[in-house]
Amino acid sequence: MSDKVVSMPNEERFQARIDAEEKIEPKDWMPEKYRQNLIRQISQHAHSEVIGEQPEGNWITRAPSLERKAILLAKVQDEAGHGLYLYAAAETLGITREELIERLHTGASKYASIFNYPSLTWADVGAIGWLVDSAAIVNQVSLQNTSYGPYARAMVRICKEESFHQRQGYNIMMTLMQGNEQQRAMAQDALNRWWWPSLMMFGPHDGESAHSAQSMKWKIKRRSNDDLRQQYVDQAVQQALAIGLEVPDPDLVWNESRGHYDFGEIDWAEFERVINGNGPCNRQRLAHHVKAHEEGAWVREAMAAYDAKRGKPTVDVA
Repeated sequence: MSDKVVSMPNEERFQARIDAEEKIEPKDWMPEKYRQNLIRQISQHAHSEVIGEQPEGNWITRAPSLERKAILLAKVQDEAGHGLYLYAAAETLGITREELIERLHTGASKYASIFNYPSLTWADVGAIGWLVDSAAIVNQVSLQNTSYGPYARAMVRICKEESFHQRQGYNIMMTLMQGNEQQRAMAQDALNRWWWPSLMMFGPHDGESAHSAQSMKWKIKRRSNDDLRQQYVDQAVQQALAIGLEVPDPDLVWNESRGHYDFGEIDWAEFERVINGNGPCNRQRLAHHVKAHEEGAWVREAMAAYDAKRGKPTVDVA
């Protein structure tokens, strides 16, 4: 670092490091707003991974074959691991796992709105793996270069595993589309119900997001919401057409001059309802997490007592 940068005030020196593409590490000085912004984003990401286990975990016992059951079980286990990596990354910012979970349970911290929709058929497992994990990959690939080191490093493994999840979901949809009329109808119905919620995953339009501009300046986020959503639509439409599915958007059309698909407007009123706790499964998803957390209290207490007896620091497994 040059003498000129070292002589700057903390805020300016910090931004200079960001602009120079340096990674910020836990013991480095950082603005409090940067720390809080990261805690908000990483915790929301972690909560989404864990709550997101529920709509798919619901189908583990009902998967159509032993092979499908084993694959889905492994996928759900991966999502739990993603939550663990992200909670651990958030803890490097000086917040405890207990605080993160408490914020989730009280509604102070959010998770991705898409996980508040029900998984009604086996095709929904395919749609979630294909659409939801595709959206996650589009968003998270750029996060491998986010400015905060622990978050960036966690994203490397998460992205690799999400790519397998996406293929698993797409394979389910492809298999259904090669089946009988009822199976094809099931796949199309799942796409119809999950398409618009998947577009909502990228958040509000760029000028309407309360956090995007500052996150972009600090390079916590590397690409805008609308840019990411456009990339997602372009690739997902082609994938749908390749297996005979019809995207449920009457306004969808290829724009030759832009080199992208034009698509219809999202129902932002629905997005706000779900984000604010009034989606089809909000209460169910949160209640299930609270119940599981309470039932696992004895494990956390036993581990804390064991570590205390051995004189070791307590391991947080909340």
